[in-house]
Amino acid sequence: MYYIYILESKKDNKFYTGYTKNLKLRFEQHCHGFVESTKDRRPLTLIYYEACLNQQDVTHQEKYLKTYLGKLFLRNRLKSYLTG
Repeated sequence: MYYIYILESKKDNKFYTGYTKNLKLRFEQHCHGFVESTKDRRPLTLIYYEACLNQQDVTHQEKYLKTYLGKLFLRNRLKSYLTG
């Protein structure tokens, strides 16, 4: 399985989108500062993830979620979380 995930930075309230084969390990790497793109944005919260059967599907979904329409989809999907 491959996972696409969304992290929220508690420092700047922005999202980070990525994918991995091992979600737990990758999240721990983000939290401990081992990922260059998020090490200065900690603390981070995992707010969303999806599972896909192959890497091609997960990379396609990652690209979509990084587009304007993908961000609208996420905001709508996470509406109750984001509004409190």
